[in-house]
Amino acid sequence: MIRTRSRLPAISSLILLSLGAILAASGRDRPNILVMISDDQSFPHASAYGSEMVDTPNFDRVASQGMLFTRAFCGAPGCSPSRAAFLTGRQIWQLEHAGTHDSSFGKRYRTFVDQLADAGYHTGYVGKGWGPGNWKAGGRTCNPAGPSYGGHDKPYAEGFARFLKERPKDAPFVFWFGSADPHRGYQKGSGLASGKTLAQAEVPPFLPDTPEIRSDLLDYAFEVDRFDRDCGAMLELLKQTGEYDNTLIIVTSDNGMPFPYAKANCTEFGIHMPLAIAWGKDVPAGRTSDRLVSQIDITATIYEATGVRPPEGVPLAGRSFLAHLEGKDDSPGPDALYAGRERHSSSRFRTLGYPQRCLRTATHLYIRNFRPERWPAGAGQKFTRAPGSRLSGKHDGYHDIDASPSLGFLIHHRHDPATQRFFHLAVDHRPGEELYDLTRDPGCLDNLADDPASAAIQSRLAARLDRYLKETGDPRVTGTGDVFETYPRYSPVRSFPEPAWAKKHPETVPPTPWLDDKG
Repeated sequence: MIRTRSRLPAISSLILLSLGAILAASGRDRPNILVMISDDQSFPHASAYGSEMVDTPNFDRVASQGMLFTRAFCGAPGCSPSRAAFLTGRQIWQLEHAGTHDSSFGKRYRTFVDQLADAGYHTGYVGKGWGPGNWKAGGRTCNPAGPSYGGHDKPYAEGFARFLKERPKDAPFVFWFGSADPHRGYQKGSGLASGKTLAQAEVPPFLPDTPEIRSDLLDYAFEVDRFDRDCGAMLELLKQTGEYDNTLIIVTSDNGMPFPYAKANCTEFGIHMPLAIAWGKDVPAGRTSDRLVSQIDITATIYEATGVRPPEGVPLAGRSFLAHLEGKDDSPGPDALYAGRERHSSSRFRTLGYPQRCLRTATHLYIRNFRPERWPAGAGQKFTRAPGSRLSGKHDGYHDIDASPSLGFLIHHRHDPATQRFFHLAVDHRPGEELYDLTRDPGCLDNLADDPASAAIQSRLAARLDRYLKETGDPRVTGTGDVFETYPRYSPVRSFPEPAWAKKHPETVPPTPWLDDKG
């Protein structure tokens, strides 16, 4: 599966010489890369963090053999933009189409898998690579995570076993295991049926503590456990190769848990990820790091660990923390990280997105909502078929929240005094700015943006976010932000009534030519 040979004729002689030097090294001198990534799992849902709702011995094993991270973050709270950021080492606003959900992935944005393939690495993935989206529309010949070794219809380990069997002698490898767990839908009651109890469920601050919510959380936990078992099967196969200690093993998730006010939100439970990394003797065992780490930093670390150069012309936004992993750097590291989102599902008039950017420090989370007139979770009411057809119920269109018993409970009990606060938190309009003190409010319940006592820190973080977004060329601050609405969504779209803001100011409705082309 090495793709180097077919690419060589187009490479300059200078690069050939460099590449030849790289390839001359023994495969064992260059680490293998094994990425194991779940689909919709929030920090702190691994037992290494003290969670009793889940049972993750294999995540814990990697953490104990290397480093456990307590402050790791994804680039976006939705799967395809988050994975694009991780694969490229760039912020989502630096990736055009790939920075929004279910669009395309231009081949000019090369991934670490692309680069390592050119350097002689055997590459592949099983399950979910980059997606959902249409990578062919971006001119690619395979998924940005590499050639596929199977989907979700067979045990994931079978794909990894075949990948290892096809590996050329002495070639190092990079393999991406993308699980479908714990993405919804769940088999309702699966958590309880597995032996978990309602008392074990850990209810986050932004959800009501009820038996229905607890049972839904246990179903989620059941699938986190299943992902961990699949990780164990992968690790056992890796052991059999004799190269376990020469493999940089990375276990994480793509975005937050599929519950209201988590996934698809730049809140703490939307972007804060589990992360454990091991690499034989190169990463001293048994350490815990509180350093702020982004997944785009993992990308930069992979490049440094393998000695492979990042792509030219589209520089990385992440910074390597290899020295920190190796125990050679005990400095505090960065004092802030950044993330964002654009369109998630088809949830609003003309499938417009809900653009957010955020800055996360060790203690605070600052969020900028660029279009606060739009509904953050979706418009609520939609047309049941084509525009102008019968309208659905008023609460049937929150499609930026995954359909679930938890969402259903919030809707059904939205008038109950004990529940209504959580319902409104998940679906109501939000102000242009949000500020949360995570030391006392990890659930992001108390917005301090209008609190005079927090005005100084709000002003400082707002200015810093603006400065970073300008430095990294974010269209949302350079005057061309509506370009994100022009990127096609390849899955089906829904129809929603025209909102009041669009009727009052039709000139502010961004063009969506791809939607017109769909008819």
